[in-house]
Amino acid sequence: MAKNIENEEMTEIFRRQAELCKSLADPKRLMILNGLKDGPKSVGELAEIARLKQSNASQHIGVLRRAGVISPERQGNTVYYSLVTPKIAAACDMVRQVIAEEIQRNEALGKIL
Repeated sequence: MAKNIENEEMTEIFRRQAELCKSLADPKRLMILNGLKDGPKSVGELAEIARLKQSNASQHIGVLRRAGVISPERQGNTVYYSLVTPKIAAACDMVRQVIAEEIQRNEALGKIL
């Protein structure tokens, strides 16, 4: 019985992980997250970072908010967004490092051939 409970819990964790990964599966959203590593930013600042129109940036921000990756904070008339946890940015950085290493290996292989 205990293994069945553990299996159900792990299944739920993996389901949530898949949902989180879906929310990150867009280059513009990843650019927004990368921009938030240095601290809170407004929609306008995030739109500039991701090279988007403000309305389009707002849509991407909405996806990230619903996924629980970023959170808003109103200061006067402006809403600033920040990462819920810096671990998200660290995980994205690790994935980029793996990709960069793969590119380097492929380039090295290309030079050998």
